[in-house]
Amino acid sequence: MAGPPLEKLLFVSFREKARHNRDVIGPYLNAFGILLGALFGLTLRKPLKVRTQAFFRSALGAFTVFYGLRLIYENVHGGVLNALRQVCVAGLAVVAGYWLGRLLRLQVWSNRAGHRAAVVLGEAQKQPPGSTEAGFWAVSLLFCAAPLGILGAVMDGLENFFYLLLLKAVMDGLAMMSFMKMFRWPVALAAIPVFVFLNGLALLVRMGAHPGLGNPLTDSVGLAAGLVTCVVALVIFEIRRVELANYLPALAVAPLLAHWLG
Repeated sequence: MAGPPLEKLLFVSFREKARHNRDVIGPYLNAFGILLGALFGLTLRKPLKVRTQAFFRSALGAFTVFYGLRLIYENVHGGVLNALRQVCVAGLAVVAGYWLGRLLRLQVWSNRAGHRAAVVLGEAQKQPPGSTEAGFWAVSLLFCAAPLGILGAVMDGLENFFYLLLLKAVMDGLAMMSFMKMFRWPVALAAIPVFVFLNGLALLVRMGAHPGLGNPLTDSVGLAAGLVTCVVALVIFEIRRVELANYLPALAVAPLLAHWLG
């Protein structure tokens, strides 16, 4: 018989809690983080020190690992053997999803979009301020295409797990502080398309995918998302370069494998 669930480890609570009553709140948090970062970008005269930037990067990486593990913990049920089986199925889904992403060339398309945005950002860094319109679209593209945002929107729509979008809100806010110096205040309006995209994706998952998935299949998506979130941390810590976009199909492969394997 399985023992009682782990609720606290090293003074860190893993107890699952009711999170909020709204359909989704992660996109609101992300948009608010962008606007808050823009406000700080207007008020701060000097960029953040290198030591401060390193602190934020380490903190964000640590919280990304924590919430990835929390997603895994909250979506594993049953005894030890059953839990290992669920994690193995999710791991297989991540591997299969990665190769499906490579077949679909998702990272190639992501790199092309990122390259276009990087050209606009590079020109603005050399001769600030850059074109406001070009900066708006470049920043919007970067924030919308971030794999962590897509993971967060899916999990907020499925399980009200908004913490991934909360992390992204902090990342986007820090980035927006620099973008404000490069493109001036209108670039803060990038919060609008980011909110529309993430909120639309989360509601689509909530109204479209969630009703058709039972608890076991929903749990399989959460497990896969938790594993991919831990992979995201490798990029934040700058441990290695990872083709994050190629891992996104794992969210669709996971429930198919879970259903197929019973």
